[in-house]
Amino acid sequence: MDFKLSDEQELLRDGLAKFLATRYDLRKSRTAAKAGVGWQPDIWRAFADELGILGATLPESAGGLGGGPVEAMVIAEALGYALVIEPYIDTVVVAGGLLQRAGGEQAGRILQQIAEGTAVVSLAVTEPTSGDDLAEISTTATPDGGEWTLTGTKIVVMNAPIATHLLVAAQTPEGLSLFLTEFDAANPAVGLEVHPYRTVDDRRAADLTFDSLRLPAEALLGAVGEAEPSLRRARDEGAAAVVSEAVGGMRKVLADTVEYSKQRHQFGQPIGSFQALAHRMVDMYMELEQAVAAAYLAVLNLDAEPDTRARAVSAAKATAGRAARFIGQNAVQLHGGMGMTEELAIGHYFKRLTAMQHEFGSTASHLSRYAQLTKP
Repeated sequence: MDFKLSDEQELLRDGLAKFLATRYDLRKSRTAAKAGVGWQPDIWRAFADELGILGATLPESAGGLGGGPVEAMVIAEALGYALVIEPYIDTVVVAGGLLQRAGGEQAGRILQQIAEGTAVVSLAVTEPTSGDDLAEISTTATPDGGEWTLTGTKIVVMNAPIATHLLVAAQTPEGLSLFLTEFDAANPAVGLEVHPYRTVDDRRAADLTFDSLRLPAEALLGAVGEAEPSLRRARDEGAAAVVSEAVGGMRKVLADTVEYSKQRHQFGQPIGSFQALAHRMVDMYMELEQAVAAAYLAVLNLDAEPDTRARAVSAAKATAGRAARFIGQNAVQLHGGMGMTEELAIGHYFKRLTAMQHEFGSTASHLSRYAQLTKP
């Protein structure tokens, strides 16, 4: 596959990589994740004000630069390499895409706030019994005197504890619809319960219970009952971005493992000189290259018709999931017991690579979808 970035995309990649190398400290980000508010708001604002990456893929009408899937891939990979915890994919890629497709004055206003770094938007879709199946969503939105009444439960709503807005998928009499509401996890509205927690990879999430939560009429995004196609595309866009983020993380893990194998000595020589370990690192490299090619396949098909897009994304997510598991586990093994300590970066990357295997559909679910889409 002959894939080259444009001059502008290379500048975006290099500028972001330089910023993260000099300004994004892993120890500081872990402290914020574990003991602080869960992220670094000053970094988020720098992403908007100094780098402009929050608006790079958003429309010019919202203060963005009008970029597309390739720009999102470049940004996600750089963020993955630096193990950034700030919610770029969920807010910019997933929520940003949903808002663009919904259109309207309210969506445009929130898009502008995302580009400015003043809005963090979380998507509430998954339910205890629905899994990845949008058809099984049971949360309901009922018309009531010119307003909407929302009832149901959402689980693992990523970044909800730090979000300023929620996008909630709910069943209406006409079908699946999408609602936008302002949100404050510390002071939830009447009719909303928030149960926040930290995930295994040190990110923040929450389970939400809606008990006749009242929303104004304008909370509805787009046409009533017509949200499912946009939500399916949003999940594919999120999966493709996570694959790119995983590629960045795997690049860093492999580079650190190779460097460690040069420094760690056993029997008077570097462990990297042992043939069995050298072969294992070559296998890690091969898995990474397959994931890179799969990421390109997904990104270049995001604008294709739905079945083609779904096949490419599922192939990429399954390939990257397998690679993340193989590279992460071997990196930890090659580091020995130190690999899972808090002192080494490798343990933090391993946790993130493990979590990525289940975001926007697990490796197994994407393998199943790919099989269904390619059967004769």
